[in-house]
Amino acid sequence: MKSLDGALVWFRRDLRADDQAALYHALKAARQVYCAFVFDTAILDPLPRADRRVEFIRGSLAGLDAQLRAMAAAHGIEHGGLIVRHGDAAHELPRLADELHVQAVYANHDDDPAAIERDARVRGRLSNLGIAFHSSKDHVVFERSEVLTATGSPYSVFTPYKNAWLKKLDDFYLGAYPVKRYAGALAERPEGCRSPIPSLEAIGFEKTNLHTLKLPSGPVGADELLEDFLERIDHYDQAREFPSVKGPSYLGPHLRFGTVSIRRLAHEAHRRAAKGSKGAATWLSELVWRDFYHQILHHHPHVVDHAFKPEYDTLKWEHGKHADALFAAWCEGRTGYPLVDAAMHQINQTGYMHNRLRMVVASFLTKDLGLDWRRGEAYFATHLNDYELASNNGGWQWAASTGCDAQPYFRIFNPVAQSEKFDAEGKFIRRYLPQLANLPDKLIHAPWLARPVDLAAADLALGKQYPAPIVDHGEARGKTMERFAAAKQHAARARG
Repeated sequence: MKSLDGALVWFRRDLRADDQAALYHALKAARQVYCAFVFDTAILDPLPRADRRVEFIRGSLAGLDAQLRAMAAAHGIEHGGLIVRHGDAAHELPRLADELHVQAVYANHDDDPAAIERDARVRGRLSNLGIAFHSSKDHVVFERSEVLTATGSPYSVFTPYKNAWLKKLDDFYLGAYPVKRYAGALAERPEGCRSPIPSLEAIGFEKTNLHTLKLPSGPVGADELLEDFLERIDHYDQAREFPSVKGPSYLGPHLRFGTVSIRRLAHEAHRRAAKGSKGAATWLSELVWRDFYHQILHHHPHVVDHAFKPEYDTLKWEHGKHADALFAAWCEGRTGYPLVDAAMHQINQTGYMHNRLRMVVASFLTKDLGLDWRRGEAYFATHLNDYELASNNGGWQWAASTGCDAQPYFRIFNPVAQSEKFDAEGKFIRRYLPQLANLPDKLIHAPWLARPVDLAAADLALGKQYPAPIVDHGEARGKTMERFAAAKQHAARARG
């Protein structure tokens, strides 16, 4: 016997109808279940008017709406589908719940600090209306305090966390929620709630170049990319290192916005890894890293604005006009280091950056240019299609050596060595820096070392078609060592 007459499912970063925790729990508990999404102006207003992620979300909502309509139609329910509102979600969602006369709202957890504050406001307003608010785990395999040390404390080192994660993993945690079995409880949308999903223009945004990129949106797009990746997954452990090779899954945005279930992906990886696939095992490890950073954010929310290791909050980063000029050169791909510049052109043009290159450019910003990791983190937050606070923050603090289980501060990527190793033939560099195309492979990684005759043969003039290096890597490495040594000395003195 169901306990509720009506419930509302609030979709956020979980834009699919299959294997969806909140939808499943609502359908089991209520006789009539409505589904809604709010284009939240609190999130959207600060964004640039041309934002690929907003366009991706809009396309994914069309896919989610189609899924819900199909599920409803299979049970003879007319006018099923998604209700979409545009406004401040903290106000719009309670107002909609009140209009629909539901007894409960169901959603999935969102542990970003801003989302926690928003949900607290929503919970309060719903409570004032006599409406319950229920949330569930859906975005990760293990969340919050599900994987702890033997003493009951959160892990801060990845390898033991991964070992505990794998030990805890079983069919229960990988199992899919059987949403379709209970889809007969989907409600018809009231006549006033049947408007089509608003266009980008209607919510104040412009179209981007997303349609020219190979990034299909929605659950169907996720299926397409996953099917393609599973044909290559066995070689992932090697192919993923080279930016000119089709090695990654490219599922980042789909994980970020929940158009594919993390349980489904972990199940596929775990099953193949158990059969001996090194590529699948490596990919599963990447999914574990994702969970790891989410639990770090949950237990240590100070990482949003501060170093995980407090002693590194005293680091004296470069500042002033010179630092601003260095940062602009990094953002615009004008550092004079081809692999770094090509990577920045990639993110600027596509909203995507290869994982190896994310580490390279982050190391370059913090260790070569001596700039605060928060500047780079914020830039990625604005430009990455798959931006997710926990992973982005964790990755940047790892590269800057300020985070948990981060690379040691004295481990500093040499951008030329990284280029020679992972883009030996210069294919990736040539794709995004065509002005360097005529340089021989051995010179394309460090054009400033080319002889005048080589530059002339390549029709290249340093300082014109391509800049000279803005820093010397060797000198910059020395400054970084001094910067971290000073911070550690300061921390030692503070401890007495």
